[in-house]
Amino acid sequence: MTSSGLVIVDKPAGLTSHDVVARMRRIAGTRRVGHAGTLDPMATGVLVVGVEKATRLLGHLVLADKAYSATIRLGQSTLTDDAEGSATGGSSAAAVTERDVRAAVEPLTGHISQVPSSVSAIRVGGERAYTRARTGAAVELAARPVTVARFGVDTFRRPVPDLLDVDAEIECSSGTYVRALARDLGAALGVGGHLTALRRTRVGPFTLRTARTLDELAGLDDPVTLPLAEAVRAAMPVREVTDAEARSLSFGKALEPAGIAGTYAALAADGSAIALLHEVDGSARPVLVFAAAG
Repeated sequence: MTSSGLVIVDKPAGLTSHDVVARMRRIAGTRRVGHAGTLDPMATGVLVVGVEKATRLLGHLVLADKAYSATIRLGQSTLTDDAEGSATGGSSAAAVTERDVRAAVEPLTGHISQVPSSVSAIRVGGERAYTRARTGAAVELAARPVTVARFGVDTFRRPVPDLLDVDAEIECSSGTYVRALARDLGAALGVGGHLTALRRTRVGPFTLRTARTLDELAGLDDPVTLPLAEAVRAAMPVREVTDAEARSLSFGKALEPAGIAGTYAALAADGSAIALLHEVDGSARPVLVFAAAG
């Protein structure tokens, strides 16, 4: 029997995040499956999936910071800013040096203003930007503040003399488009650039270390790798409550505050997850109750 909790999936290339959810519904034998932190079809790596009661948890998880391993190709730009799009321009990167790349990366690190990729899922006039872009329509997106905590470049290769492939390790805030970093790096160097590979290695506290492939998960009696209580312990502060307090929370009643900032989890004496709480106006109020009374 499938339990409630999180599944950290190592997403393969070629599947959308919705495709992964559809596969997980069959594997887990339940319709109650959702995901947090969408990954593009080309990308691989960490995708956080909630099963049963944990689907309600997904919107409360603190998944603001993410980490990626990426390969950026300099010398060619594409429609989608990645390898799936048709070439739209670029010029020879034969004269671009490793020093040039490291210098161009610096302004793209820290608190920056980034224009999202034209094929992002942002809505423009009620329509997804990628829908407009792929029909050839002009897409103008406003720049938005993002944080790139790390943009490390290490390995450099030349598949042909006019192109330069750069392997990068990136840590960034939610809402950062790695494709846009590749595009902007190529633009800064005057040669164009796009992403040829992307692997997400971490979402918040969840890493590849605990991730499983879909084939591995299909072979398990219970695919949930992080039961509900373990999931909330990994993702947010916790507060242990008495049996009486747990009963109060099951009725949606507030508790005395504990001085914990932000959303946190209430766990019963047996370790089970009871509710998520948020302190406001002198009380700890439930924002989500996992086991409501009655």
